[in-house]
Amino acid sequence: MYILLEAAAASGGLPVYFIAVYAIGFIAAVTIGSIAWYNSKRPVGWEDKDRPNVVPKVDPTVGESQD
Repeated sequence: MYILLEAAAASGGLPVYFIAVYAIGFIAAVTIGSIAWYNSKRPVGWEDKDRPNVVPKVDPTVGESQD
């Protein structure tokens, strides 16, 4: 075990901030994707299912021009 830790320390590897950016990006992508999926049209058989309370309702008309 000590040899593996010593080898990992000597190799340098990726910087911590590099890994943190990817981890935070992955979590953000999953969160945004989940919100988008829950607010989209339900698949066949899921039409009567309720949206979970943790998922905010998105109004598709917000931000559109009133022309």
